[in-house]
Amino acid sequence: MLSRIADALVPVFGRLSVTADPGATFVPGTLIVANHTSLADPAVVLAALHRLGAEPLIMAAAGLWRIPLLGRTLSREGHIPVHRGDRRAVEALENAAKALERGRLVLIYAEGGLPRRRDAAEAAPAAFRSGLARLVERTGAPVVPVGQAGARRLVSGSAAKQLAGLATAPLRRPSMHVHVGAPVELTGDRLARTAVARTAVTAAWRTAASQLGEPAALAA
Repeated sequence: MLSRIADALVPVFGRLSVTADPGATFVPGTLIVANHTSLADPAVVLAALHRLGAEPLIMAAAGLWRIPLLGRTLSREGHIPVHRGDRRAVEALENAAKALERGRLVLIYAEGGLPRRRDAAEAAPAAFRSGLARLVERTGAPVVPVGQAGARRLVSGSAAKQLAGLATAPLRRPSMHVHVGAPVELTGDRLARTAVARTAVTAAWRTAASQLGEPAALAA
């Protein structure tokens, strides 16, 4: 239901386009890894993936479960809360591994948080944490990289600026783009696996950002 809601709502706030590499597929038990730039990008990515026939479970900040209606929806659909900086953080990886082993798709944000920048511009993904590589080590899940750009045009900056951005988005109609890469094989030790995944997501992000004419991607 969350994926369908996202696909219905995102076009109200802006223009979303989606592309994919040849061979980009989501077999059961796929781990989807995307770059994280804005509070809006989970909805943007879910909407894009829904158009491609994929409805993943999301590994998301546990604070979202405290929002009454959203929290109930997340729990009912089996999405995975991540308690960052808490001894319960390991539970998220355990639950994600079980979901992958059941054949579910799982969406992970391997950067582990949002950038501290306040502007609306794009930048390449930050360093990845080890959770992605640990999940692959345990489950052998195929990894599909996803790059998104433009979500910061919806919401970014201070809380007041984010609210203003969301309120004016239906009039501004900002462009957003999501690009899905072909599956990548993660080999080597944990550090090497993490580096390969980040490189693949960065390439997907660069494709997405280039579609929007973002300077950071065009310069690269």
